Amino acid sequence: MGWLITKYLVTAAVVVAASEVAKRSDKLGALIVALPMVTILAMIWLYVEKQPMEKIANHAWYTFWYVVPTLPMFLIFPSLLHRFGFWPALAMSAGITVVCFGVFALVLKLIGINLIS
Repeated sequence: MGWLITKYLVTAAVVVAASEVAKRSDKLGALIVALPMVTILAMIWLYVEKQPMEKIANHAWYTFWYVVPTLPMFLIFPSLLHRFGFWPALAMSAGITVVCFGVFALVLKLIGINLIS
């Protein structure tokens, strides 16, 4: 139980630190959240918990492919934000991301990469 609490605290601290830095500096905050810290932490947790190397490698492999269709959101959100406000822009951006993911998954399936089981 202590290990699980440690994982939560460390992971939460990373997210809180990133949001606090973002309050002070847009660029530095964006750089920090663009770093794959959650993925790195997840791989560390998998390794420490003695998961097979294949599982850790698969985690990194699929993370790459899952990130690609999320990128349009970061280009679309700012213009939606100015037109519709925060919550509607966030919801529309999330919807666009889901659509991008679905289309991307279908395209990748054609070349033999299955993102959806």
